[in-house]
Amino acid sequence: MKPRAPVASPKTADFWRVVRLFGPYKSWMTGGAVIALATLLANVGLMAVSGWFIASMALAGLAGAAMNYFTPAALIRFFAIVRTGGRYLERLVTHEATLRLLASLRVWFYEHIEPLAPARLMQYRGVDLASRIQVDIDTLDHVYLRLLVPFGVAILGLGVMLAVMATFSVRVTVSTGIFLLLGGVALPLYLQRRGSRPGQRLVESRAALRTAAADGLQGLAELRVYGAVEGQAQIVGELSNEHIQAQRELSRLTGLSQASLGLLANLALWCAVILSVPLVKARALGPPDLAMLALFVLASFEAVLPLPQALQNLGEVLAAARRLFDIVDTLPAVTSPAQPCPVPDETRLQIRGLKFRYAEGSRWVLDGLDLDLPAGARLAVVGHTGAGKSSLVQVLVRFWEYQEGDVRLGGRDLRMFQPEELRRLIAVVSQDAYIFNATVRENLLLARPEAAEEELVEACKTAQIHDFIVSLPQGYDTELGEAGTLFSGGQARRIAIARALLKNAPILVLDEPTEGLDGPTARDLLEAIGKLMEGRSVLFITHHLEALSHLMGEVAVLENGLVVEHGTVAELMQLNGAFRRMRDALLD
Repeated sequence: MKPRAPVASPKTADFWRVVRLFGPYKSWMTGGAVIALATLLANVGLMAVSGWFIASMALAGLAGAAMNYFTPAALIRFFAIVRTGGRYLERLVTHEATLRLLASLRVWFYEHIEPLAPARLMQYRGVDLASRIQVDIDTLDHVYLRLLVPFGVAILGLGVMLAVMATFSVRVTVSTGIFLLLGGVALPLYLQRRGSRPGQRLVESRAALRTAAADGLQGLAELRVYGAVEGQAQIVGELSNEHIQAQRELSRLTGLSQASLGLLANLALWCAVILSVPLVKARALGPPDLAMLALFVLASFEAVLPLPQALQNLGEVLAAARRLFDIVDTLPAVTSPAQPCPVPDETRLQIRGLKFRYAEGSRWVLDGLDLDLPAGARLAVVGHTGAGKSSLVQVLVRFWEYQEGDVRLGGRDLRMFQPEELRRLIAVVSQDAYIFNATVRENLLLARPEAAEEELVEACKTAQIHDFIVSLPQGYDTELGEAGTLFSGGQARRIAIARALLKNAPILVLDEPTEGLDGPTARDLLEAIGKLMEGRSVLFITHHLEALSHLMGEVAVLENGLVVEHGTVAELMQLNGAFRRMRDALLD
């Protein structure tokens, strides 16, 4: 079970936690809400004044009387201009606020997951993380656009409208208020309860569907080879049906809300007319006021129209927020010290009694490891697969926290350095160097963004990849495609070497750099690595003993997380122990 922050947030806390994240953009959000309120009041005023004006003009025509039509006509034009301009400005400001919020949330989420990599993110699929940072964060736009703005505008707008309405008829105001409460409170709460579960299923099925589709696309060749395409298609189909079913349930609720609001608005209209007729007969209201009140009541329902849909989407919003907070609340495997040490000038690496395992209760991957790497020295760590070689690299670059033992760099505890500062001292060339879907230049500049063009070229020449790069259509500006499909495995490793050269770190870690390469490619790569090792402390991790001739240093043999032999290649061959057995097995 992954460690979590000590306090678990309930759903309501999740909602307000999202709202607090919007703090830096409260001026944009407030501006959008104010414009939306003005637009609503202008629309209601336009309907009410237009009804009064048309009725008054008709009665004046029948009676042959004169009336002042300039004032109501000007008021109608004013409301029409405010409504038209307000709708445009409302869309402009609220969408600008929403886009700023979404951009901010993505940065916030990325900054929180970065310290979790790779230890705490191993249990998540890459496509699932991408779905959270894209789709789940997009879902949170409902919080502002469909929850905060509609409810805020409804509360303030209805307060103003009912107060104005009360100046004409208290009974009509009370009657309309009851129907507005039914449409703006009772109906949304009912739909929220009904829509909570389908909304949660919608988020979950959407994430599962994306994962299954990505698996099918990435593994399509293997699925075809083993005749499993139909099985994968069936999985995608079942998840699609589940997703459609959740959407269907929410669509039914949307239809129910729209029909219910239409019914409530018409009932409120009829009640207003019925209650106003006696007032007209008693001359407490003028005949034009009856038309004005009827349209006023009908238009007032525009304030509550978005509310049922808003609370219906609340389940989807809360499910998306919880998926984000589940990751954000995870405690990193490695934390920075309260008072970090400065970067040391001397880079001697000393390891004593190092014990490390990936999970509580599992076996020790490193079980009392002792190693020394003096500044400028070269040390090879060899052993069979599973001996703990790559785990040692994970510990040294502080991707995982070790449980016991003492690791010192320049005489200071490794835990006392900021992880980011420590990684600036260590360059790693791994067997699975990742090539980003970007240009060659952008892939190289990851190591040092400020590197000059001549430094890039020099690094690539040393890594023996420059000639290939200039042969590409756009040279260093050539797009490499998904995961660097334009490069072979050996060429990708050379890009990793060029990165390490640009980084110019005093400690170099080579983690199985020739793994999976054929003999000639591996030899060429080792020649390039030989230039990279000059002037640096080198930790060379491999289980291919033929690569040791390029090291010209000492060798430590790992078995079950322990150093069982240590010395030069000649000394280890004379011992007739683990190293000799590995060498003999290779020759056989």
